[in-house]
Amino acid sequence: MANLFWKNPDGTKRLLDTPFKTEEEFEKTVFEASGLLEDVFPLKRQVRGGAKPGIPDIIGIDRDGSVCIVEMKNVTVDANIIPQVLQYAIWAETNPDSIKSLWLECKYRPEDLAITWDTFSVRIIVVAPTILRSTLALADKINYPIDLIEVSRWIDGKNELLLVNRLERESSKQRSKPVSGLESYDAEFYKSQYNPQSAELFLKLVDEIETLVRKKSWNLERKFNKGYCGFKVGFSNAFGVKWLTSKTLCFFFKLSEKEVKSLGIKISKYESQWKEAYVVVDPSRTKLDDLLSLFHVSYEKLSGQ
Repeated sequence: MANLFWKNPDGTKRLLDTPFKTEEEFEKTVFEASGLLEDVFPLKRQVRGGAKPGIPDIIGIDRDGSVCIVEMKNVTVDANIIPQVLQYAIWAETNPDSIKSLWLECKYRPEDLAITWDTFSVRIIVVAPTILRSTLALADKINYPIDLIEVSRWIDGKNELLLVNRLERESSKQRSKPVSGLESYDAEFYKSQYNPQSAELFLKLVDEIETLVRKKSWNLERKFNKGYCGFKVGFSNAFGVKWLTSKTLCFFFKLSEKEVKSLGIKISKYESQWKEAYVVVDPSRTKLDDLLSLFHVSYEKLSGQ
């Protein structure tokens, strides 16, 4: 059994491993935990109806416009979960009108998401307190992107700590396979999807941020996606560059409105659904140096420094 200790100036405390009492409590905690599924906008919990077998816990849309099937289990999960979520994924892929209806019914959907309803990709996310490592082998065989995420809860008085772990196969054991919905995000891809000139600018801005990150020795991982490039700590983005339209780019920063206002830097827009500040890029005027405080605070907030 794992033990978690919290060290602070007053000493060291042992936190109690406290399982969730019910699946409903587990689902509600994950659903409401800001940042845990940060790139997924949930459309519906416990989706019912239609001809699909069973009920997906959550259907959402991620930042790339992919439909996300989120399955949550408040028990130890093994490879038997894969056939279940595979049925949900196939249903979603073959019933775009049902997904589109859920999207249109949602009152506060993000304005910046562009979804191609005829050709969207499907992504599977499984969340449980414990996922047996044998599940990875079967997950690697299916032709859908899949995330396996462990979430456990530790309590100190009224404070709760969620320990989150994304399972990944060791690179030396991975086998190459064709996966539907997975793309090679390079210059050729972006030029085929967006305005070629803005694609070149996008890659240039990413390189400039990468240079800044290295200069500051920030512990961030660069991750290219279909519609954006984020700089991450673990699951969460600190900042990045994204497309608003096929020609328009913006920097995004994971900050609250209050934090942005305190810095006194003018932003172009605040997207409350993603909790992000946007600064639209004017190629002739926008400079990274003018936004340094936004980069600094975004990183410090995420890294806890």
